[in-house]
Order: sequence, then structure tokens, then C-alpha cells
Amino acid sequence: MTTRLTVAQALVRFLTAQHTERDGERRRLIGATWGIFGHGNVAGIGQALVEYAGVMPYHQGRNEQSMVHAAVGYARQCGRLSAHAVTTSIGPGATNLVTGAALATVNHLPVLLLPGDVFATRPADPVLQQLEVPYAGDVSVNDTLRPVSRYFDRITRPEQLIPSALAAMRVLTDPVETGAVTLALPQDVQAEAYDWPEEFFAERVWTVRRPGPDPAELARAAAAVRAARRPLLVAGGGVRHSRAEAALAAFAEATGIPVAATQAGKGALRYDHPRDVGGIGHTGTATADELARTADLVIGVGTRFTDFTTASGTLFQHPDVRFLHLNIAPHDAHKLAALPLVADARTGLEELSEALAPYKADDAYTDEYTAAKERWERRVDACFASPDPDARPTQPQVLGALDALVDASDIVINAAGSLPGDLHKLWRARSRDQYHLEYGYSCMGYEIPAALGVKLAAPEREVWALVGDGTYLMMPTEIVTAVQEGVAIKVLLVQNHGYASIGGLSAAVGGERFGTAYRFRTEEGTYTGAPLPVDLAANAASLGMRVLRAGSVRELRAALAEARAADTPTCVYVETETSDTVSGAPEAQAWWDVPVAASATRTPAVTAREQYERHVSTRRRHL
Repeated sequence: MTTRLTVAQALVRFLTAQHTERDGERRRLIGATWGIFGHGNVAGIGQALVEYAGVMPYHQGRNEQSMVHAAVGYARQCGRLSAHAVTTSIGPGATNLVTGAALATVNHLPVLLLPGDVFATRPADPVLQQLEVPYAGDVSVNDTLRPVSRYFDRITRPEQLIPSALAAMRVLTDPVETGAVTLALPQDVQAEAYDWPEEFFAERVWTVRRPGPDPAELARAAAAVRAARRPLLVAGGGVRHSRAEAALAAFAEATGIPVAATQAGKGALRYDHPRDVGGIGHTGTATADELARTADLVIGVGTRFTDFTTASGTLFQHPDVRFLHLNIAPHDAHKLAALPLVADARTGLEELSEALAPYKADDAYTDEYTAAKERWERRVDACFASPDPDARPTQPQVLGALDALVDASDIVINAAGSLPGDLHKLWRARSRDQYHLEYGYSCMGYEIPAALGVKLAAPEREVWALVGDGTYLMMPTEIVTAVQEGVAIKVLLVQNHGYASIGGLSAAVGGERFGTAYRFRTEEGTYTGAPLPVDLAANAASLGMRVLRAGSVRELRAALAEARAADTPTCVYVETETSDTVSGAPEAQAWWDVPVAASATRTPAVTAREQYERHVSTRRRHL
């Protein structure tokens, strides 16, 4: 039997019948579709969404990149078992997807992109917004999505959709391959009718696999752990994607091995768990980084060991250090010449725990890192403390005020600027998913739309988007969507009059903070004059958000409490103290390689180059 539908109608109906299943939990794979309509999708996908409005929820976006960020936030909160689709018109609507697609793919988070495309039959050539490529008639601007997609296809004939749609679902649900999936849809093909086999619309369940380790690899891994005297486990985002937090806690408790966390892995253990030693790498704690320097075995679980985590190859300094990588992706499991343990994080940890019994780390080692952790917690207390509640807060004091208010049900979202460093060092994660940092791509503008996606996935929880003024100005548009749909996200907007993170980095590498402040241009050509008369609180209010202004620590505490209790989208606006004489977060506990000018006449750059050469000389190639 067949059913006659347009290509767009068939695709939407197909998507409503796709499900995932893991550990007995079944979810709808595509939970909703985000869209901004133009001539490339309004008569195709737009009409299909009207046709199936009763079974395919729709969310109206304001910026195409933001829609992808919202979809990514939703997918992460759903443990990658459910995702969103995003439809755009041809041209700039489609190319605006590229940044969001890269973010999704870097972070291994599923999102289905459905951009419009030029006419497949070419009756109008060039059509509005078409980029003509003289050497290739089958290229369109959507080809920019190829390198940032895990799967890409252009549907130029109706029957082509059947194998392509199935391939797209396979990639979205594959724990190794998942990321952005793009089906480019020529606008004439979207509206073309075809007789579809009924089997295409049958319900399908895609099982999210938990592969176990190879017995020989498991035996080598267990032997390596038993031989170690100073082992350190590094938990990455794969622990959370696998829902392996309980298995990690059991492993740490049984073995006594301390657990450090990447930005994506923070929260895999609660901050007060005896084995948790905090963040690792350039933005990590002194406790974790010192353990990393002296570790003789580094056990990576679900981490890609990025540049920040490894301190650009300078962090792991034990002369005989070895690496053991438990990762579901072979590509990551072999990094740093590690012993690979290719498996799902939860399954691998459970089987490694069984293979190790009754291994236990030395008591003296446990006492050492326990004492170091206590010392670091005292430093956190000092950063959060506010001796004068009527003074303007520092950024760590802002975090301290929020830390004192939230419980394990709150979710805190951030991605870029100076906040990720402070949060990784200072934030006390109380649940496995409270700490939501997008640091694989560290995309400014991610926070507000991602908070919207997370709140859609977890409407019963309080969701906070922590944004600096630089990030806010990148992408505040989805505030309008939150207001329109009554999604009660909370925005904590921190005003420090510029790109504080890059300003600090610029000063450290000889750039003298050039072009990093939001200030008037002086007669000398620099931007170090008075702060700009920009009122971001008024801007948020003009987009429909309720705004609470806080001028002091005392007012901040009250505003945060009021915002948390609100059932409408609410923003807390606070200007922070940025004076060099005011205590801030602890400085970086490890190095990060940002190349410095090899020749310069200005003293800051010359000095920075000397320091750079000292650090880079300590880099190791782990072979």
C-alpha cells in the first residue's frame, strides 16, 4: 500500500514515528521542530508542519544559529535520546546554521538540520539568494554544512528520501557518530508529491548501544591500574552521555582513585564526594592539576583530552606517566599513545571495577588528595565571601550568591568568556546535570537559547543562563521566544564592560588588551575611555523579559531569590567590580598555549615571549 504525500509531508510524518531506546527507556527521537520560514521552506516544510501540527510540536525561532543551540541544549538534557529538528529557508537562513552545526558535532550532540535549497529542476536559475558556482552546477551554499555535519545529503528526487532519512536516523542515534545531520531540501522537491510505501511510516525504535570492552584490552587495563601508585581518573562528557555517573562513583569508592573532571564532565561526581578533586587543566583546581603533574597513570573516561585539559601537553609531568583511555570512540581511546579500552563508559567502568577487585589506592595517597581538596574548598569559600554586602560584587561573589541559593534541581548554563574558568574552578555541582558548560566549541551566544532548550526538556527545573555582556550582545534574540512561549528561563547577566576573558589573555600575551573593552575611542586611537552608555538591562526588558537590577551583593541575593521563584522569564542584571585591587578567582593553575609574537619592540610582548618560551619548553609528546 502507498500514501500520496509531498516530500516535506512524508519527512515530517516519518520523523514522528522514530524512537530511541536504552536500558528500557524509550523516547521520541525528534521531539519538536524549530523553524524560521522563507521562500525556501515556507511552502514545503512549513505547510507540512501545519499538516501534522497535532503530532509534531513547533517552536518559532528568531535566529537560525540560536535555534540550533536550543536544540543542542535540549538533546544534552535528554541524554541524547531525544533531539530537535531545525528548518530554515535557503541562503543566509541556511548558512546561519553552520556555527550551531559545528558546535553540535564537536560536542557529539544530535540535531537534525533541514535547510531549504535551490530548485533541483532549475526552472529559475539563479533563484533569489542562490550563490552561483561557475564550475559546479550542483553546489549551493548548503555545501558549507558538509564539513560540520556527521551526515549530509541533498534530496533531489522524492524516492531518494527513503534511504537518506533512514541513514540520518542511524547517525543521530549512534553514540560514536552522532552530531549535526543535514538533509538539504530543494524547495521544488519539498512540495513534490510521491506515492510512499506505508512501511516508510511504520514506527521504528533505534537502540542506543552499550558495547562492552574487548577481554584482552580489559585485562591490560586492569594490569595497568594495579601497577599504578598515583592513578588519577579524568571524567569527560562521555560519562554524562552514557549516564555512567553511578558506575563512576562506585568505581571511585571501590578503588580510592581520585576523580578530576573536564568542563563537560564536571558534576559526574558531586562536589562533596570524597573522591572528587575538581576541574582539571588550564581552568582546573590546584588540587586536580597537582595530582595530574604527579600521576603515573591517567585514566581518561569519556574525554577527548583537548588542549585545555592537557594544558597544551604540559600538565602530565611524571617521567613514567602512562595513559588508559576508556572511550566508546576508538579515535579518542588511542590519544596520547594510551592503552585503549574501547567501550561504553558505564559498561566499561562496571567491567573494569569487577576485573580490579580488590584493588585499592594507598591510604597515604588518599590522605594527600583529601587534604589538598579541603585546602581548595577554603579558597573557594574566600572567593565567594562578601565582607561588605553593600558593595558591588566581584564575579566570584556573583557565583557565590547563586551557589548559596540553588539546590540540586537547578541547572546552570554557560559557554564562553571569563565565566567558564571561574565556574570550573569554583562551582559546587550538586547533581549530575546541574553544570552545563559548552566548552567543546565555547560559542559566545550559546547560553540563552540553550537554556530555552534545556527548560523545554526539563520544565520542572530552574534553568539559569549565565552570560557576560559580550556574550549577551552576540545572541539575545531567543528571549523573545521564551517570552512568547512562556518558558521561564532565568538569565544572570553580568556586566563588566567588555571581553574580560580575552582582555586578560591579551594582557598576558603582549596584546595590551587592545580592542577588548566596550569603551569610547580616545584621541590617541585606543578604546580606553569612559564606558559606553549601553543599558543591557533595558534591552532585555525591551524584548519582553522581566528584569531585576542589582547594585550590591545584598541586592543581588534578593534579586536572585525573586528570580528563582518567578514563573515567567526573568533576568537579573548586575555590574561587577573589575578593579585590580579587588580579589577575584584564583589564577590559572596550568598553562595554555597561545602563541606570542616572536619579534616585537613593545615591552609587554617581549616579556610575554620570554615567559612563553619557558612554558613551551616543558611540553611533552606522550609516545
